[in-house]
Amino acid sequence: MWKILLSRLTQGHRTVAYPDEPPSLPPRFRGHPTIDSTRCPEDCRQCVDSCPTDAITKDERGLALDLGRCLFCTDCTDSCPEGAIRFTTEHRMAARTRHDLVVRSGMIDRVRALDGKMLRLFRRSLKLRQVSAGGCNGCEADVNVLGTIVFDLGRFGIQMVASPRHADGLLVTGPVTENMKLALKKTYDAVPPPKIVIAVGACAISGGPHAGHDEVHDGAASVVPVDLFIPGCPPHPFTILDGLLGLLDRLGPDRTAPRGAQLTER
Repeated sequence: MWKILLSRLTQGHRTVAYPDEPPSLPPRFRGHPTIDSTRCPEDCRQCVDSCPTDAITKDERGLALDLGRCLFCTDCTDSCPEGAIRFTTEHRMAARTRHDLVVRSGMIDRVRALDGKMLRLFRRSLKLRQVSAGGCNGCEADVNVLGTIVFDLGRFGIQMVASPRHADGLLVTGPVTENMKLALKKTYDAVPPPKIVIAVGACAISGGPHAGHDEVHDGAASVVPVDLFIPGCPPHPFTILDGLLGLLDRLGPDRTAPRGAQLTER
């Protein structure tokens, strides 16, 4: 018993203070990208051509980057001689709609909370059934990390449950392979209404690197309605946690620190 108490005193408090305090992320962390189209010559398409998932497009308004397709691989930044695209250490990237994930300049708005009855039902207690719809286990691993003592997802009333019958919604990872399409649909149907769906990772949002493949359905939205998109490959646990808390209006109006203040050096 004394050894247990001594160990507890030595270790101290391990749970992070987020969202009351900003997270501590390394300088090499690849977060929300920023775009400066003024640096991009009109005849240059190097970043567009280098992107493995066609996340970057260019038109008369300049460059646009789809966070739902982005793998955060830095092929675009490595190929751009002018530095028009840079990755910051900003972890907040979740959005309520697919359109909101398309970045042209600056940062996307903070995720909007659920409305009315849904927020009253789920704000203090949200049970999710996680569905791996053909994922590589990258996003699944970072979702599992949220249950550890460091993040302690349960302190916010959010819990992963074993049965869709006991869930308020689904948390989907993976590109939704042909073999998982029916399973995802049946799992969604088994969740009692009202319910929500959260797509985590590039694969679950757009198909990721598998987009367009004959055996892939390019994300959860092709099978079920999605209420929250959390980009990344995989998204950092802080990115996932921020999206969940924003959806439940648990961040508070005073937690809006400047976004993208620190650029990753490449």
